[in-house]
Amino acid sequence: MQTEISKLGEFGLIDHLTKDIKLGNPQSLRGVGDDAAVMRYADTDVLVTTDLLLENVHFDLTYVPLKHLGYKAAVVNFSDIYAMNGTPRQITVSLGVSKRFTVEHIETLYEGIRLACEIYGVDLVGGDTSASHQGLVISITCIGDAPADKIVYRDGARDTDLICVSGDLGAAYMGLQLLEREKIASAGQKDFQPEFGGKEYIIERQLKPEARKDIVAALAKAGIKPTAMMDVSDGLSSELIHICTQSHCGCRIYEDRIPIDYQTASMAEELNMNLVTAALNGGEDYELLFTVPLADHEKIKKIEGVHVIGYITRPELGCAMITRDDTEIPLRAQGWNPLKEDESRQPDQAE
Repeated sequence: MQTEISKLGEFGLIDHLTKDIKLGNPQSLRGVGDDAAVMRYADTDVLVTTDLLLENVHFDLTYVPLKHLGYKAAVVNFSDIYAMNGTPRQITVSLGVSKRFTVEHIETLYEGIRLACEIYGVDLVGGDTSASHQGLVISITCIGDAPADKIVYRDGARDTDLICVSGDLGAAYMGLQLLEREKIASAGQKDFQPEFGGKEYIIERQLKPEARKDIVAALAKAGIKPTAMMDVSDGLSSELIHICTQSHCGCRIYEDRIPIDYQTASMAEELNMNLVTAALNGGEDYELLFTVPLADHEKIKKIEGVHVIGYITRPELGCAMITRDDTEIPLRAQGWNPLKEDESRQPDQAE
């Protein structure tokens, strides 16, 4: 039996969702229950990031389970903190909820958020809820910290630095294309069974991404501090241009060094899509893109899951990809733009 949110009211819902939350970080002094959470950071700088997710703009509940959505909404914020070479410590969660959602729906969403917090060692310390006329709205703010001399910004890349990326790229975008295809195919059918066989990896990369905490730890263990770093949320091309713009430099990456999983390549072939375009511009991979000094080449080669895909150049040389036939193609920020009218979640094709 489903429970209408109106039966609990705003404060009753907050109490219901947060009654069993326990704080685990020593920096978290007080969480839910007062007008503000209380945190104490003695010797580190504080990092703060916020993401806003809107139903039918950033997610489609036709194929996104609420528990997965909660997990992803939290993890993408953690990823921003790791991209600064920091550690996420607390989050606040604010929700806008329309009348079609029940208490049980929101419980399921919170299960995903709390699971992410448990896995990554993050405390849920506050938030807010409100009625919404636009479906489900999720806003999460994450607070983290890092020693001042360990924080990595986007503006530190220098000529001859190596460009590195973790994991593989394009999988989340191809997972999205598969989900959208099956959504269209299921229209009007009662007993439709989606065809996901052999594509589980790309589905998981879209619905349940992970923040690369392991890569940050591996870099620290190897004694490597990146000169610039970002997470890949809007696509490799866009993020690399951000780094080069803020660092006042250019870059060259090699097409044949971009890491792509077999399932991603298989899905692109099945949908007759440009594989490299998906890897460059698809986004939502949440891998780490970073630059390191050339002197760290031998160290970086020893870190599993990190790929050297190019190098930083002088600014007048611009940003380009070198194809398999040694042709230089200028990089463009071509990721999905949610502010454009009539924009599908399809990146522009590389020219």
